Amino acid sequence: MNSIVLYLVRHGAVISAPGKSFIGQIDVPLSEEGVDQAWALREWLEPVHFSRVISSDLSRSQRTARIIAGWRTNPVEALPALREINLGEWEGFSFDEIRERFPEDFAARGRDIENWRPPHGESFADCFARVSTALDEILAGSQGNVLLAGHAGVNRLILCSVLGIPVSDLFSIEQDCGCINVIEFGPDHARVQLLNHMPAPAQEVEQAPAHGLAV
Repeated sequence: MNSIVLYLVRHGAVISAPGKSFIGQIDVPLSEEGVDQAWALREWLEPVHFSRVISSDLSRSQRTARIIAGWRTNPVEALPALREINLGEWEGFSFDEIRERFPEDFAARGRDIENWRPPHGESFADCFARVSTALDEILAGSQGNVLLAGHAGVNRLILCSVLGIPVSDLFSIEQDCGCINVIEFGPDHARVQLLNHMPAPAQEVEQAPAHGLAV
C-alpha cells in the first residue's frame, strides 16, 4: 500500500430539533454554525494539497467537503458506502421518544450496542463491515493526502479499526461536529496523529464565492 495521510473530518453541525435525536441517514443540511465550522476546517487545511476529496453522499458531508476543498480542483467523490449508520424506524425520533415508546428495545441496544439493530436498520457491526470495505478500497486506490468527510458513527468505526478499540466501545471516541482527525497509513502501520481536533473559528467567515463551494 502507498503511504497515505487521511484527513478524516466530521461534517459541521446540522439543522435539527432541540435535544438529542436519532438522525442516521436522514439528509439534514448544515446549520449556520455547521457552515462556520466547515470554513474553520478550510482555513486550517489551506496549506494541504489533496490527491482525492471523498465524502458520504449525504448533503451535510458533501457540503463540508466542498467548502474545505475550496480552491482545489479535486471533484468531491460522494460514496453511499460512507453514509452514517442506518437507524431504520428510529430515524427522526428523539432519544426520549424512543426510550418511552420502546423501553425494552432501548435497553437491549444499551446492552449490545455493537450487534443490536433497530427495525429495518443496521447494527454498528453491519456499519463497520460496510465502512471497512469502503476504506480498504479508498486506501488501495489512493496516495498522498486524502480528505474524507464522514459522520460521527462512521469516523468512530474507522478510528476503532486503527486504534484497536472494540466496536462495542466506539462511543469512548469523541467526534465533535466540525472536528478533524489525521491518520497516517503506511505499508505496515496505521497511526493516529491527531484526534477530534477542533480548529479555531476563522476570524471572518467569508461568503461562498459565486462559482461554487456548496449551496
